[in-house]
Amino acid sequence: MFGLININKPVGWTSREAVNYVARLVGRKVKVGHAGTLDPLATGVLVVCVGPATRLEPWIHDHLKSYDATFLLGRRSDSDDLEGNVEEVEITQPITAVDLERALPEFIGQIQQVPPVYSALKIGGKRAYDLARAGTAVELPPREVLVTRLNVTSFAFPEFHLEMECGTGTYVRSIGRDLARRVGTEAVMSRLVRTKIGAFEVADGIEPEQLTKENIREHIQSPLTLLAHLPKWPVTPEEYQRLVWGQKLPCPASLQIDEGQHVSAVNDHGELAAIAALEDGKLAPQIVFKKP
Repeated sequence: MFGLININKPVGWTSREAVNYVARLVGRKVKVGHAGTLDPLATGVLVVCVGPATRLEPWIHDHLKSYDATFLLGRRSDSDDLEGNVEEVEITQPITAVDLERALPEFIGQIQQVPPVYSALKIGGKRAYDLARAGTAVELPPREVLVTRLNVTSFAFPEFHLEMECGTGTYVRSIGRDLARRVGTEAVMSRLVRTKIGAFEVADGIEPEQLTKENIREHIQSPLTLLAHLPKWPVTPEEYQRLVWGQKLPCPASLQIDEGQHVSAVNDHGELAAIAALEDGKLAPQIVFKKP
């Protein structure tokens, strides 16, 4: 087995639980992982990688991700969502949708963002959420993240909804929190749906419990589905064998790629055979997949 499953993760499930569910169906000999954690509160697209596709995570992370999120104004929590200890915050002046919309441009583009204390980021080799749960004071430095689209889609005080597109490593919880602070209050996230990663959309996803040993193969998609952003390089059986040996190959003029850029090598059956990168004018294998 070699490919990707578009899982629509249910609320309450951890990403690991979804991976473990798939792993039980495919058997112990097949490696299973995911590309991009979703918190238990969140639902939506979870890319589950099956077999050698677990090695493709860095290229899947190249994709922008789309989200729909709901926030509640006048509340704060140590986790920036309803999973933490929530307390109400006094709002001293009325807040409108216009106030939020005026602040949006500050959160679009390459921005500095402080991640939530309850996050999977590591401090001294330990997860931030483990330190926070143990009562250790956690201070995370700001990180640069990319937000390409951010809109207020509805507002009915104290609730507002955001629709956004962002790069990997962006915390949606932090966007809502910081937006609320910009207009003079606090906010916690009450709902999150990841609606899209590349060609994977939530409407096309399957919930884990709909998968069975009998039908799982039909839901495993070609890894090329989420590698469409990489130029394709058709390789002959002879070229494939040279890649297996770790040899660099001449770059076809038709590719027209820059130094360091990656390509997906595709065999004569239209299957992903390797990932290669342009090094000193030649295509060097980065990952080579064995024939099934």
